[in-house]
Amino acid sequence: MDQRLLDVTQFLRERLPVPPVLGIILGSGLGEFAETISGAVRLPYSEIPEFPSSSVVGHAGLLVGGTVTNAPVVVLSGRIHYYEGHPMHEVVFPARVLGLLGCRTVIVTNAAGGINTAFKPGDLMLIEDHINLFGTNPLVGPNDERLGPRFPDMSDAYRKDLRKLAATVARRERIPLQSGVYLGVHGPSYETPAEIRAFRRLGADAVGMSTVPEVVVLNQMGVGVLGISCITNMAAGVLKKKLDHSEVLETTTRVKDRFVRLLKALCGALGEGRSGDMMMSGKALPKKKTAPKPKPKSKAGKK
Repeated sequence: MDQRLLDVTQFLRERLPVPPVLGIILGSGLGEFAETISGAVRLPYSEIPEFPSSSVVGHAGLLVGGTVTNAPVVVLSGRIHYYEGHPMHEVVFPARVLGLLGCRTVIVTNAAGGINTAFKPGDLMLIEDHINLFGTNPLVGPNDERLGPRFPDMSDAYRKDLRKLAATVARRERIPLQSGVYLGVHGPSYETPAEIRAFRRLGADAVGMSTVPEVVVLNQMGVGVLGISCITNMAAGVLKKKLDHSEVLETTTRVKDRFVRLLKALCGALGEGRSGDMMMSGKALPKKKTAPKPKPKSKAGKK
């Protein structure tokens, strides 16, 4: 196993306040959630020896450990992108660290362009599956069986039971949640209208420049994955307007309260070591407590 992985994992174990059971990777402009963590230890990527760093606007480059609704979590506020020039093994390095730290479930989030014309900027989309158009795979090269099998199954890459739970949580919190297929490209240029038309025919509902490599290695490591995209803009050609990264950041700012509320509720459902056990048991989420309805007052003179 890569000695760097072992060294970084040990470095973080010695500094995190609690051993995490849940990992969260925050995409462009979605770092606000990291501010909600209780008892937080915050470590800039630059202060973690040999940890790769991101140079993209909207990615804080901060690892945060603590608890959210009593769930022990570790959050990556900002990710590493292939288009920054990092080799693929560096892109997935942080995700591998989450698995080695003991996270049983990882929530991956991203900012994405909407391909499905029924979507609108500001929608949240539960990722059902993905299409890999990066032109490569993070498992290319020698395989270390201690990290997982040479040919991992990807038929349930975004676990069905976790998706079912997320849909239940969203309904309970009254947060609208779309559902669809995420298509990953390496960027950094936005897609052409012709490419978006082709992607739509392939069955994609949203497109982005991340997530897919991380999900591949997490599945190889046996970690359950739940994916949520924030539809920050409609993809090229859908609305006949030019695309700009500033629109991505503006939209994530607008939906941050709803996004944070959904993630906090998911942490409550998945945390405290219950992620695998509760999912496999099929138990329903506890309903929110509501005040009992007052009994009707009796009317004078009536028996």
